Amino acid sequence: MSGRWKIYILIIPAFVFILTFFVIPLSITVGRSFYDKDEGITAVNYLDFFRERVSRNAFIRSLKIGGIVTLISIVLSYPTAMAINGMKSGKKTIVMTLIVLPLMTNPVARTFAWLAVIGREGMINNLLVAMGMRRVKILYTEPAVLLGLLQLFMPLMILSLVSSFENLNEDYILAARSLGASRLQTFFKVQLPLTSEGLVIGGMLVFAGSISAYVTPALLGGSRILMLSTLLYQRASVLLDWNMATAIAVIMLMLTILINILLRYVGNLGRSK
Repeated sequence: MSGRWKIYILIIPAFVFILTFFVIPLSITVGRSFYDKDEGITAVNYLDFFRERVSRNAFIRSLKIGGIVTLISIVLSYPTAMAINGMKSGKKTIVMTLIVLPLMTNPVARTFAWLAVIGREGMINNLLVAMGMRRVKILYTEPAVLLGLLQLFMPLMILSLVSSFENLNEDYILAARSLGASRLQTFFKVQLPLTSEGLVIGGMLVFAGSISAYVTPALLGGSRILMLSTLLYQRASVLLDWNMATAIAVIMLMLTILINILLRYVGNLGRSK
């Protein structure tokens, strides 16, 4: 048996697994989204989605919150990753353990913890009352959902960027500095393009997680702050409107793919300059 056939045989189990549990269910979902019991094959589910004001608001809100969470994660995580990369091995291990630790905690428990912080009787409001100020409404608002998603997914951005910095050859930075480039020029011309892959991967993980997360928007946003994930749950489990639910699922998938393409284009554009 040739080496090529040995490779193919090793690939077969993974191929069968992906085909059975991803490709076939996804194909059924996409096909179901274009079906209506009265009209047969049609795009009416997608047309109805964008006609309904509730659906449009959930779509726009998901894009907005997902984009804001991704941007804030980039702004906060990039200098954090730079600082971690400059640490000695012992301190770096401790910091990375602290970053990974929240990922090992159940998302439901992490989200419930926010209720003790931003709830009406939570820590922030109790502190405001103690200072003689009025209580503020944070829970069941968009900022509450944003905070919860940021705490949930920012570690993924940090891990992606730390990995990119570990693969960055410091000789390139030293060469740029020795040739007269300022720190700012070195950052934008050398460091940022060479670590853009970490930004792309981290951005995809954070954005995809933000628009698909259900527990955090449901607990911190409530029924008023609908996102695509909570709208999908309502359509499928409450209204039993499976055709519209599958259309929402496909829209969420397309959003993730489009953001993936956009981030990769931006990343390649940065490296090509």
